[in-house]
Amino acid sequence: QVQLVESGGGSVQAGGSLRLSCAASGYTYTIRRMGWFRQAPGKERERVAHIYTDGGSSYYADSVKGRFTISQDNAKNTVYLQMNSLKPEDTAMFYCAAGRGPYEWNYWGQGTQVTVSS
Repeated sequence: QVQLVESGGGSVQAGGSLRLSCAASGYTYTIRRMGWFRQAPGKERERVAHIYTDGGSSYYADSVKGRFTISQDNAKNTVYLQMNSLKPEDTAMFYCAAGRGPYEWNYWGQGTQVTVSS
């Protein structure tokens, strides 16, 4: 099993920045990629970004390209999401996820709220 714990959410004004962290514990050697998802009220969960733990490719949703950056510290089993130029439409619950392969997300964190005011 793998446990994921997010932190770093909060409230910020439009144009501001936040950095989310997701610390993984347990059988972390089984993880091949880690990602961030978000879900706003009344909307479906959206994949925001992901990164392969071997330092390979990363992915960004079009809505966050150029503003968000995903990174990782493998020594700390932690993945980060640096969010700049935040917009009110970025307001959502953000979830960290980990997958054992390229087609699955096996583990989820409890979520951290991000609120951006105009």
